[in-house]
Amino acid sequence: MKASTIGASVLVVLTVLLVSRCVAAEPQTHSAANHPPSRSAPDALPTPTGSASGSFNGTDIAWLQLMIPMTEQAVRLLELAPGRTSDPRLKRFAEEHVADRRTTLRKLRDLLRRSGVPESNEHEGHDIPGMVISDDFAALERADGAAFDRLLTKNAREYLTQSVLVAKSEQRSGADQETKAFAAAMEKTHGAQLTRLEP
Repeated sequence: MKASTIGASVLVVLTVLLVSRCVAAEPQTHSAANHPPSRSAPDALPTPTGSASGSFNGTDIAWLQLMIPMTEQAVRLLELAPGRTSDPRLKRFAEEHVADRRTTLRKLRDLLRRSGVPESNEHEGHDIPGMVISDDFAALERADGAAFDRLLTKNAREYLTQSVLVAKSEQRSGADQETKAFAAAMEKTHGAQLTRLEP
């Protein structure tokens, strides 16, 4: 995960771009061209795929399609901590919040089902801000003690930071009221969790 290396201002630009592209875009057929695998390029955040029904717009779908894989990887990240961390505070944090991530994942999937868009991992293999990727997990597997703790904390912070940013965008530009309300709750919860991870 490289979100911290590209800077907060770039993350804001990426978030704004996601919203503007989603609002402007009609539902389209998925293609590899929509998903260049780079965290440093604005095009790393693709337009939504699938056709939404009811009160959902493109921003709602794009947010759900992004947050589901991000949250799946966050669950996997937090599950590593209890058996590997040397920091009791970090162990408690992971144990307390992995259940929250699982609940979040269930709710995101419920909302996507209600939208009428089938679940598929539109972001598999994509190196985008906030996503814990295979290279991150490989580095965590090689690390021990304090080095593991630093990597786990860094990845958790980046996930929480990016999830707060895109939750704000969903609230501004989404259409489905339940999805927007859930984004607001996530922003508040993840912001508080981010504070807990500060040194």
